[in-house]
Amino acid sequence: MTTTQTPERTEAGERRSWLREHSELGVCALLLALGVLVLTDALTMDVDIAQRGPIGPKTVPIVVGIGLLVIAALLAVDVLRGGSGQAETGEDIDLSEPADWRTVLLLAGVFLATAVLIEPLGFPVAGALLFWGAAFALGSRRIDRDPLIAAGLSLITYVVFNNLLGVPLPGGPLMGAL
Repeated sequence: MTTTQTPERTEAGERRSWLREHSELGVCALLLALGVLVLTDALTMDVDIAQRGPIGPKTVPIVVGIGLLVIAALLAVDVLRGGSGQAETGEDIDLSEPADWRTVLLLAGVFLATAVLIEPLGFPVAGALLFWGAAFALGSRRIDRDPLIAAGLSLITYVVFNNLLGVPLPGGPLMGAL
């Protein structure tokens, strides 16, 4: 018994094959949508401040939006002419191995715990737990060293953001100490 393909199946297969070969057009569509969004926001921006000279707060978003549209058009032309991006060769990943869901879930739990604990404990304590928990989830088991490094990183981050950059972070119980 021989099977014959109907013209509808052949057309659908050709369409899928063409879309697979031109998948970069999805990036073009994303860049186009982002460019339109940026331009729409820039052109409808309400400018209440007094503007001095020809350059105001709308200038950079308009330039970025136009740049996104130009890049989307150039990329679309390149893809339709047969160009394609190079395959990524940056990492040595074995795609036959299953995902490491334990690590992903541990990291997600550490981030969630930090979000919950940052207000009552403050950034220095919650940040130390975040840094130590991330190191533990990623495989470090140095109990003598990791908590000290995490506490140091957290305190340095708190001081830099809170005192030097002027970005207020919750201090928690250590608010007056630093």
